[in-house]
Amino acid sequence: MKYESVAVAGGTGFVGKNLLKALKKEGLKKVKVLVRTEQKAEWAISEGFTPHLGDITKRESLRGIFDETDVAVNLVGIISETREVSFYQAHVEGTFNLIQEAKSSGVKLFFHQSALGASIESPFKYPKTKAQAEEIVRTSGLPYIIFRPSLIIGKGDGFTKSLLELVKPMPAIPVPGDGKARFQPLSIDDWVRCFLKAINDDTFVGRVIELGGPEHLSYNDILKIMMKVLGIKKPIVHLPKSIVKLSLPFNRMLSFLGANIPSVSAEQIELLQVDNITDPGSIEKIFGFKPMKFEDTLRKALS
Repeated sequence: MKYESVAVAGGTGFVGKNLLKALKKEGLKKVKVLVRTEQKAEWAISEGFTPHLGDITKRESLRGIFDETDVAVNLVGIISETREVSFYQAHVEGTFNLIQEAKSSGVKLFFHQSALGASIESPFKYPKTKAQAEEIVRTSGLPYIIFRPSLIIGKGDGFTKSLLELVKPMPAIPVPGDGKARFQPLSIDDWVRCFLKAINDDTFVGRVIELGGPEHLSYNDILKIMMKVLGIKKPIVHLPKSIVKLSLPFNRMLSFLGANIPSVSAEQIELLQVDNITDPGSIEKIFGFKPMKFEDTLRKALS
């Protein structure tokens, strides 16, 4: 490793835990993790990491998190808003707070996880706030690297879990809209490999890098591949978005089919209609290796 110390915000999530595991494997001794509860602090200690109890939406709780830290990593992100936290609070205010703390502590590099499709012009809050957070990082004056990944797939990821809840119990698989919007699933192992290469190579500093797997797959394609891996075959039923949205307040979308459907928001339904892709050769061109195909990634995640 080029650097001796890393502090990670968002380290207890799916991507964060995989990154921490990789840093440990790399032999990095000084790894600090932002945690929100005592229970997670105990987990961090048990794994050999130093916990910092705090919340990115509360600036005062972050004091000292980046002291004696070379690389600050922000992996914090939410895919739906709650009563407790909005997209703006988590993505924009949280990033601002971390940046201010990183500047006062003199970190050497700020790594920021954004999302493919981030855009100030977006009519949707998720990609818009992701872009606003990017702007805070870019104009901070700190050396930075920004990743914009597509769907990240691996053991325990939220997207795969939601699809399993959708596919397994249903006699037919309901899809809002036509299911033709394309995505570019990326293996968590490949994401980690890209991260480690980027922070150890100065040519990546000051760049916004879009990451995706080697395939452009429609939502329909993704469902078909999942059924193939699971060894099941069911019809896909396309439904008007308006009908699906009407059922959202009841948290039992399509309950007339006799199954609970993963909780989604109206914005997520709209984003499911929009392509979320980049150059399928991006990782090979930028990082010099071929990423795993979705089917192989999914088989590994479900093994």
